[in-house]
Amino acid sequence: MRLPLQRLQAWLADVGHVPWFPALLTLRERFREDRLGLTASSLTFTTTIALVPFFTVALAIFTVFPMFAKFQDVLQKWLIASLVPDNIARQVLGYLNQFAGKASKLGSVGLAALLVTALALIFTIDRTLNSIWRVRTLRPLGQRLLIYWSAVTLGPLILGVSVTITSYAVSASQGLVMGLPGGVGLLLDVVQYLMVAAGMAAMFHYVPNTQVRWGHAWMGGLFVSTGLEVAKRLLAVYLSMVPGYSMVYGAFATLPILLVWIYLAWVIVLLGATLTAHVPSLIAGLPRRRLGPGVRFQLALELLQTLHHARLQGTPGRTLPQLSADLDADALDLEPVLATLCAMDWVGLLQEEHGQSHDSRWVLLVEPGLTPLAALVSTFLIARLPATEAFWENGLQTTTTLLQAWPPTGNREL
Repeated sequence: MRLPLQRLQAWLADVGHVPWFPALLTLRERFREDRLGLTASSLTFTTTIALVPFFTVALAIFTVFPMFAKFQDVLQKWLIASLVPDNIARQVLGYLNQFAGKASKLGSVGLAALLVTALALIFTIDRTLNSIWRVRTLRPLGQRLLIYWSAVTLGPLILGVSVTITSYAVSASQGLVMGLPGGVGLLLDVVQYLMVAAGMAAMFHYVPNTQVRWGHAWMGGLFVSTGLEVAKRLLAVYLSMVPGYSMVYGAFATLPILLVWIYLAWVIVLLGATLTAHVPSLIAGLPRRRLGPGVRFQLALELLQTLHHARLQGTPGRTLPQLSADLDADALDLEPVLATLCAMDWVGLLQEEHGQSHDSRWVLLVEPGLTPLAALVSTFLIARLPATEAFWENGLQTTTTLLQAWPPTGNREL
């Protein structure tokens, strides 16, 4: 009991150390720089196409296990009530049941097409989250298929059991629950809120092919769950204030409302993932740099100089957290620069094992006094093309080395 309490206290301390106003500015900048609005549009389209396949898979699972037949209706109603605004919840549930019923009559080719559509959404989510964490190496295809197919098949059963047990517990203790402010509705809303947050936290923890602390994932999960609740209520208020919306579209009004809601939901999820990815640098108080070709070129110079000083001091390179602290830069900004330098064979990643722990250190592979600066300029700053040939012939000396590009004492103490 003491250990969970200590973890909760440590997590609350981390939450208190997050500068939330700079965090919101970071979310705004990353939303623009990473074009997350466009990504949310792509995910909205893919989600709309994949809704029926996912619903069909869930119905098929409940059909295979008759013992869970009672969970099916409870789960459907809970999912719709949790993830879709009340204005369109009943229509969406009816359409999904209708489409899924027809999809179950398809042949093997049609079902295979539905499966491919569902997997396309899963892989799109996988690539999107890994790009937010600046992960360049994805998990092997077979491992991803096993993980995500397990989530698709076991997820409905786990949710169904959880929701049903919760409903039974509430009904069994109705006398106690009714004594609470707000009664049963308040308790169910809290359970629903925490379950959505837990699902988002699990996605942020397991999907990126990098280490994500559970505490940071829970911050993102709670952010998403809160954002979804606020967005649902704001959308409901807007639709109630604009009754002409349904009059114009008629029976077709459910579809555009659903598309708007899916887009808003994905925007909130992507912002939650971005927050989770940047929580370590926000807690450390690292300044946010506006990225661009010039900034990446500067970071490359600073990284190479830092690794050069480490080699002169006889240390076996620097870890990514050490480089982040040395340069006062976000690790997510350094990773793509290091990946490019690694592709140039200028730096390398040294994997070390100390007992059961693994330590990854970046080391310098080139000699700065003999390495021409031109290769770095062409990679990060100005590519050598016919339009820039005059610059390369007259503006940059090909004999300039990497060592000569560094200030004699460096831009900062290393």
